[in-house]
Parts: sequence; structure tokens; C-alpha cells
Amino acid sequence: MKRIWQPFMALALLVMSCKREEKKELALGDWLARIEVSDSQKLPFNFTVGKGADGYIMKMYNAEEEIVVDEIELNGDSIRIQMPIFEGYFAGTFSENEMEGKFIEESKEREVDFTAVHGQSERFEVKESARVNISGIWETYFDVNTTNEYPAKGIFMQSGDKVKGTFRTKTGDYRYLDGVVTGDSLKLSAFDGSHVYLFMAQVTDSTLDGKFYSGKHAVQEFMAARNEAFELPEADSLTFLREGYDRFDFSFPNSEGKMVSLSDARFKDKVVLVQIMGSWCPNCLDETRFYVEFLKNNPDLDIELVALAFEYAKTEEKAFEAIGRLKEKAEVPYPILLAQYGTSNKQKANEKLPMLNHILSYPTTIYIDKKGEVRKIHTGFNGPATGEKYEQFKAQFATMVEGLANEQS
Repeated sequence: MKRIWQPFMALALLVMSCKREEKKELALGDWLARIEVSDSQKLPFNFTVGKGADGYIMKMYNAEEEIVVDEIELNGDSIRIQMPIFEGYFAGTFSENEMEGKFIEESKEREVDFTAVHGQSERFEVKESARVNISGIWETYFDVNTTNEYPAKGIFMQSGDKVKGTFRTKTGDYRYLDGVVTGDSLKLSAFDGSHVYLFMAQVTDSTLDGKFYSGKHAVQEFMAARNEAFELPEADSLTFLREGYDRFDFSFPNSEGKMVSLSDARFKDKVVLVQIMGSWCPNCLDETRFYVEFLKNNPDLDIELVALAFEYAKTEEKAFEAIGRLKEKAEVPYPILLAQYGTSNKQKANEKLPMLNHILSYPTTIYIDKKGEVRKIHTGFNGPATGEKYEQFKAQFATMVEGLANEQS
């Protein structure tokens, strides 16, 4: 009987061994991904794949920005890569050296095709050396020749063919842009887990003429001219209390369903900063991280922060899930209340906060003194990608908040 079973045991061991060998792995090292933004254009971004104690770790790069992704699921030849904090994820198939599938944002009802190839590190192909150097300040207008035209400030640094920088607008910045000048063509891109940004332009020594692709759902024409003296309107002058209102107030639920308002005891005789934001918003995340760091570095400063979230998520449950994910991943110590779900429409948001002339931007922060008076409203946020402007903001913020905290109630 023993001899009869021996061949079967050997066969079973062989099958089990083959199954173990069939488990697919991802190649470690450099990868280049491309996300489709139009029928003719694809946005490239760089990432690496490594291994940690709990599995694969992916690091995405945009200029100086590094984004760590540690939620990667492999099942057979299927792969799912969940973005940190944001709801977006990649879903598709993979082999050792290739991936393909979709980048999906369910609440926004958006999905776009993507591919990724191992072993490539050049974001854009440089077909010829740069004919111009675009380093400097550029007065820029997006959605040109339309009723939606708006200004921006281009800030770029070029070394050889390589370019990095950003566009600042009245309501924030387009974060870390990374790219090249090849011949007389400028190519810049950024993917941060939410924003899918591609800028393509023809360049001369003094002009840019191009298109801005925001995912596959929007494309804008833009033009720019060198202007080292160009400045945008001050962010503290864009949003204000409507005539007839002398106070800012709110009443929205927290994750336990309890209504929280500015009249609650925790805010009494305190300096209060009210952050209007969304868990889906990268500029809001930059601002939130700044606030978290500031609170950690100033534990004795007697101030309160509270965030009002305007969410894309279709249900209240999904909205609070997104808020909870943000609080956990960014270690947010202050309350984030749900002001609206199902849309981030600014007009609808304004109905929830009728005392404001408008909600022009996510994020926006209201500074309220110990007497309950609004002292400043700051529209938008210039994050770390803006360099000097970000450093200026940090210094101004500290001076303003510390001054308010030291006032008598």
C-alpha cells in the first residue's frame, strides 16, 4: 500500500510546488506609469517598488515630493493599489514588469486608463536639447478667451532639459510639477493620488502657449508671458462676511452624530480657526499637514481648530469614512465635521455658510478672535511646492495666530 501512495504523494507535492512557483511578483526598482488624459495625450509619472515588512511599498515622485503607498493587494494576476488618504485607486492586471488597468475615483464617477512599465526612469522623452530656459516668473492666464478666464503665477526652475515648479492661482497652487523642455516644447506633469495634471506648451524666450489637462474630464488653454514683477491678488481680500452679518457660525455633525457649533463650551473665549476643506482635496491636505505640524510644535498655544468638510462621497457613511481615513493617516487632532456630502459644489456650499460672500476655494480658513469676531479670512493655500511663498505664509501665520492668542478676551 505504501508503494501505491508514493507516486500520488510525489505528484501532489509537484502540483503544490508548481502553484507556489506560479505566484506572481512585482519587479523591484524604477517604474514609469502613464495615465490617459485624452485620445492623444498621456500623463507620465515616476514611482519605485520596494518591499517592506508587510509587503510591497510604492513611492511616487513629483519633483521634490515623495508619496508613500503601502496598500497594495495582489491576487493572481490582479492588482489593486489604494492611494494614501484619497479614495482613488488603481485596479487592473500585472505581470512582473508591466501593469495595466484603470485609475478610479468612485465618488467623482471618474476612471481613466493607465499602464506602467518596469525599468524606465525618464518621465518624458527628450528628443532634442532645450532651445530656451524658462526659469523665472510667468504671468499666466488659464481658460483664455472664455468667461472663466483666471490668472496664475508660473514659477519655474530649469537645469539643462529638466524643469520643476508650479502655477499659483488665487485659490492655491498646482502642486509639484515635474518635466522637461525638449526643443521648443514644455512638458510638465503631476500625479499625487488625486490630481491628474498634464501641461503641454510651445515656448519661446518670453511666451508659453499651451493646454492644461486635468484628468480626462477637463482641458484648458493657457498663455503666459515673462513678468518678474507679476503678483496675484492677496488671499486675505477675496472672501469676507456679507453685509448684515457680524459673526461666523456653523452647526454640523461629527462622526458620532453629535452636532458641533461655534457656541460650544470648547470654543468659548478661545481663538478659533475654521478650516473649510474636503478630504479629496490635495491643497487641503497640504494645509492640514501644516496645521497638524504647527499644533505639535506649539502645544501650549491656547487655540482651537475645527474643519468643515464638503465631500464628494454619495452617502453620509462614505463621507465619514473618507474623513476618518484623513484623520488617521494625517494624524489630525482637531474635529472634522461633515458640512455636506454628495457634491463639493461651491454654490451649494455657500448655502450652508450664507454669511460668506462666496466660497471661492477649498481650502479657506476663517480666523476668529477670543471675542468671536472674524479677524481674517484666508482663501486658498500656497503649499510647499511654492517655495518662498510657502515660507512667507508660515511666518505670517505664526505671527497672526500667536498675536490673537495673546490678546485679552
